[in-house]
Amino acid sequence: MEASADDRPGEAAGVLERSVRKGLRWSLVNTLVGRLGSFLTGIVIARIVAPEDFGIYAVALVALNLLLSMNELGVSVALVRHPGSVAALAPTVTTVAIGMSAVLFAVSWFAAAPFAGAMGVPEATGVVRLMSAAVLIDGLAAVPVALLTRAFMQGRRTQIDLIAFAVGTPTTILLAVAGYGAWSLAWGVVIGNLVTAVLSLVYAPARYAPGFDRGTAVGLLKFGLPLAGASLLLLALLNVDFVVVGRILGKADLGLYLLAFNLSTWPMTLVSTAVRRVTTAMFAQLSERGDGREGFRDSLFLVLSLGMLLGTLLAAYAPGIVTFLYGDRWAAAALAVPALAVLSIGRMLVELTYDYLVAVGRTMGNAWLHALWLVALVPALAAGATWFGIRGVSWAHAVVVLIVVVPGIGILLRRAGIPAWRLLADFALPAAGSAAVLLSAWLVTSVLPSGLLMLAVGGVAGLAVYALIVGPRFARILRRLLGLGTPRVGKRRGISGWLTGATSP
Repeated sequence: MEASADDRPGEAAGVLERSVRKGLRWSLVNTLVGRLGSFLTGIVIARIVAPEDFGIYAVALVALNLLLSMNELGVSVALVRHPGSVAALAPTVTTVAIGMSAVLFAVSWFAAAPFAGAMGVPEATGVVRLMSAAVLIDGLAAVPVALLTRAFMQGRRTQIDLIAFAVGTPTTILLAVAGYGAWSLAWGVVIGNLVTAVLSLVYAPARYAPGFDRGTAVGLLKFGLPLAGASLLLLALLNVDFVVVGRILGKADLGLYLLAFNLSTWPMTLVSTAVRRVTTAMFAQLSERGDGREGFRDSLFLVLSLGMLLGTLLAAYAPGIVTFLYGDRWAAAALAVPALAVLSIGRMLVELTYDYLVAVGRTMGNAWLHALWLVALVPALAAGATWFGIRGVSWAHAVVVLIVVVPGIGILLRRAGIPAWRLLADFALPAAGSAAVLLSAWLVTSVLPSGLLMLAVGGVAGLAVYALIVGPRFARILRRLLGLGTPRVGKRRGISGWLTGATSP
């Protein structure tokens, strides 16, 4: 009898490695192109609309993010990590996702006015209702998107995202030029999401009609509810700052804060989004082979290295970056960028840890961490906004990340079998590189006036000193990850060996 792939671990490992490499390549391309496009679009929009319009849009964005975090109760993640066929699960997941999205859309329609009032921006009511349509769209696309992710079909995801961007972005710009303010941003989001949903249905490797099995639903909810709770808590704690800024400081400061927040999340969105599209499936399959811990550590080093480089450069040159890109009327937004860059790096750690714990079936710890984070954050944000404005809000985020979240991550990973001291060792090299970048930034800003030349010289200098410290190890790991190295023959390679070239007996 011929052995199955499961009986040939070397062959199964090769299939997984090729799938992850291909998926990661496409995911990197997708993220780089998509984020660059969004970045350039943001510059154009900021030159057209006022901070007050950004403030109104921020209220609707908070509502949408909170709704999406609850939309399918976390059950679509079960399709990504489920071993074997998902045919028995997918119909029930489809029903739960669509049904929940319809309920949330109805709730959001009637709750829009009191929500906008509570945020301190009652004129955002109509925009909130429009953007809540994206909840319905997300429910329809939940299963197709999960199937694309499960199959590492990042090439298709890239096509989908680029087409959606090509449709949604011109819509936003044209409406903004016509004077529609916050409505232009909302319509761009809804139309882009609609295109994404339609194309995901077209490109999905399988299609499933709605169905329902009670036993399956109970199992899915047991798995998904802790994840949905963790996601809701995460979205709450990452949006409660907008509530605080809106109520205490007003919509103009809310618009400034939104721009600073978006700019500071570049490290996370550029790096973490690309990696996370493959990590949940990768960690789940590697854990079945006993290689999940080393895979997590190697992924953590790559994410930290890139995120800390970009975050440090943003923090060091925030005033020059904001005024050069967006204009002088947005200059005050730079006050919040340095501390929000710290938050961005903390979010990268949390999300990668989230993916790993999901893959190994330890989901409750995520919810407890997010709950503790939120409890510590709310009073800190209120105090920061009252005393120091948007700068105080941003530093409240950074302090809570450093004294609450990072130790919490260490505890969760230690319980999952990854010692904290090993994580500290992985953190040491990027931290040293970041210190060198800050020193180079001090020298550059002392010599050159603010402007394009300062930013260019500072970026090159920071990249150079960081690469000298972090580059050699980063390159070794990345070469193996992208399949550019030559594996050693004759010994079994774990994930660490695959990524770094090491072998194990």
